[in-house]
Amino acid sequence: MLSLIARLVLGQQTATKPPFYDDVQKFKAADIANPPEKGQILFIGSSSFTRWTDVSTYFPDRKILNRAFGGSSLLDLIRYRRDVVNPYRAKQIVMYCGENDLAGDPKCDGYDVYKRFKTFFRAVRRDQPGVPFVYVSLKPSPSRMHLFAKQTEGNRLIKAYLRKWKHTAYVDVVPLMMNPDGLPKPEIFVEDKLHMNAQGYALWKTALEPVLAK
Repeated sequence: MLSLIARLVLGQQTATKPPFYDDVQKFKAADIANPPEKGQILFIGSSSFTRWTDVSTYFPDRKILNRAFGGSSLLDLIRYRRDVVNPYRAKQIVMYCGENDLAGDPKCDGYDVYKRFKTFFRAVRRDQPGVPFVYVSLKPSPSRMHLFAKQTEGNRLIKAYLRKWKHTAYVDVVPLMMNPDGLPKPEIFVEDKLHMNAQGYALWKTALEPVLAK
């Protein structure tokens, strides 16, 4: 059995781990066991991408590497950029993130999401100048419609910002996911009313198909 001191030290180490540390270590272990091919399309971000486990079947003519980790915010992607972006030297980066920033902090607004995105994007472009970059707009979810105004503001600012940069695309999934009454289509979500089912991802495929690198 571990001594009391050893248990305390181990507990302290566990307690001081930053969020999602273990998720990132799993990526690293997977890369060692089976080194991924360079030059793939890299999907990064939060659970809407994490749960898209069969994304390659939606785009069979593309090589896609998914390194999204569920629950992550833009702050987490900034923290782990050197772990989940830089090593892969992607042909193109596709990102979905920002929803959890708003959900996790009532003081966070659309402008904060934009500022965090800008910090992340500029860091990526410093490391990999000119890498093609796609941002998928924050989606409308039935369980988070109280955040929709903030999401809309963040989306607007990020879209305007990306217009200033070459080799970028902003993919607006909001119109595809809404009914004429201005509410999200309930049939494209799973029971938690936050994450999408196959119908939802089929809509995302339609939106992403034209901008994904061949």
